[in-house]
Amino acid sequence: MKKTKIITMYLPQYHQIPENDKFWGKGFTDWTTVRNAVPLFSGHIQPKTPENNNYYDLSEEQNVIWQAQLAKTNGIYGFGVYHYWFNNDKNLLTKPAEIIRDSKNVNINYFLAWDNANWVRSWSNVKGNAWAPIAEKKMDTKKEPTIMLPYILGSEEDWKIHYSYLKKHFLSPKYIKVNNKPIFIIFNYTPKISLMCQYWDELAKKDGFDGVYAILKNAVGFNIPEEFPKFKYEPLFSGWPKRTLRDKIQNKLSKFFGVRVKADKYDYDYVWRNILKNAEKDISQNIYHGGFVAYDDTPRRGNKGKVVTGSTPQKFAYYLSQLLKISSAQDKEFVFITAWNEWGEGAYLEPDTINGIKYLEAISEVTNYIKL
Repeated sequence: MKKTKIITMYLPQYHQIPENDKFWGKGFTDWTTVRNAVPLFSGHIQPKTPENNNYYDLSEEQNVIWQAQLAKTNGIYGFGVYHYWFNNDKNLLTKPAEIIRDSKNVNINYFLAWDNANWVRSWSNVKGNAWAPIAEKKMDTKKEPTIMLPYILGSEEDWKIHYSYLKKHFLSPKYIKVNNKPIFIIFNYTPKISLMCQYWDELAKKDGFDGVYAILKNAVGFNIPEEFPKFKYEPLFSGWPKRTLRDKIQNKLSKFFGVRVKADKYDYDYVWRNILKNAEKDISQNIYHGGFVAYDDTPRRGNKGKVVTGSTPQKFAYYLSQLLKISSAQDKEFVFITAWNEWGEGAYLEPDTINGIKYLEAISEVTNYIKL
């Protein structure tokens, strides 16, 4: 029986890049969304504020060192750093992962998680999201692109260029591997992804690896081949109940009248119980379970967002312990937690002005004192 390791997903969008300056305004980072969030209903706590107003810049090594020390001290094995490779000319928000790779002062394991999709203007100018540009539909009338950066998978020549960049990470002793295969998460599957992974396996073997351990995001409707390992990105995979007829009618009426005053709300215990129920059923070695700290994406999506209510560090500790026990009993090496620093989705372990480091202490408690 394995002791399951905790991976926390890691957002690098906390340093300035020209593309964000162009699309969202000078100086934009994800802190822009966080600072400008507003409460949308009674008891809704927004904006969330990092402890000591630590609105860090992840292009600075000292901030990545701080993150790594905090994570490792509290029982986190590594970061799954989001990777934004759109095409051979556009590979964005690379600085934090490269600091982790290159700095001798950053002591944390990591791998890359490729969010392989178009970059689109999907954050509308709605109540609770006043920082954003106008909505996508209006963008078209102003002849501005809905798709800001296209994702192009390309062919073997493009895959070789992409692999050449990834290889610099794969060769790092900090980069997490399974059976001498560097882990690489891919969010969106198409049949062409299979061909790319086969090609990358060939290249990786020439570099002394036994292939690339490609893990696909487990999502309904993607028809992912059985041979691929999968992970559940929570709470999106298990958390939301099916829409009732009443929900569908209300949604249509809201769109028709242009009025929607509240985000969708879900109960923390309900969502986590679904996660654990699904975890107990999914015993396949090819499926890794996921969990989450908390969730509130209204800083990004305003009243079109989702809010999970009722989260506490104590509840998180309990549910995480159950997920780790299930994963360990099923001999799964990792669980994937949303997230280390998704402040714009309310999914973060970093200290804030409400709970300090209590969510991190919950992980430390679980990993140190609960026998798996």
